[in-house]
Amino acid sequence: MIAELFLGIWQGERLCQTMNWLRWWDTEGNLLLWSSEQGQQERQRVQQERQRAEQESQRAEQESQRAEQERQRADILAAKLRELGIDPDATPIA
Repeated sequence: MIAELFLGIWQGERLCQTMNWLRWWDTEGNLLLWSSEQGQQERQRVQQERQRAEQESQRAEQESQRAEQERQRADILAAKLRELGIDPDATPIA
């Protein structure tokens, strides 16, 4: 497959110089990235993925802590029921 590319003028900074540069564009008007831009874009993507993973890890830790608190609360309530002579593990009679 042959890609259609177009040469156009892009104004921006490259090699510490802000000026007009000849750049390649595709038929949909998307600028083709230089390798340095692709690398920067990939680094940003990786950083965002790390941040998402860290947030997910924090959410999982919070959920684990909440579950532990609920387990402790259930244990305390079960102990109080036992003190009152009620078996919290008994199946209720319907």
